[in-house]
Amino acid sequence: MSSNEQTFIAIKPDGVQRGLIGPIIQRFEQRGFKLAAIKLVTASKEHLETHYADLAGKPFFPGLVAYMASGPICAMVWEGRDAVKTGRTLLGATNPLASQPGTIRGDFAIDVGRNVCHGSDAVESAQKEIALWFKPEELQSWKQSQHDWVYEK
Repeated sequence: MSSNEQTFIAIKPDGVQRGLIGPIIQRFEQRGFKLAAIKLVTASKEHLETHYADLAGKPFFPGLVAYMASGPICAMVWEGRDAVKTGRTLLGATNPLASQPGTIRGDFAIDVGRNVCHGSDAVESAQKEIALWFKPEELQSWKQSQHDWVYEK
């Protein structure tokens, strides 16, 4: 049986501007994941440079940082069994044209530079991203009433 874990999901400025916060949250809730934290934030250049530090050497890095700083981001922490892997599956491929219909990117995006959302790619990166975007006291620990209907013992 897989472990219960948390993942960081961010709806990027294009997704926020297009009114996709509700539909994206709905997909995670319908899957059975629990929302542990959420906030709307316009991130600083420095914050985004830290978040995307692994991409700093790429030619698209300056444009990525500028785009991500261009408007509000809906930052979220979702919790559940295999949340990182399943969250990535719900989002779809980074390039929306390679994303399957039914995934968030497959349904809502066309261009890789406007692919609606970010999702942690590993448990370790999720932990770092959550710590970067949220203070510990902003994370909520609670049991959903539907928990026993979603998970076996």
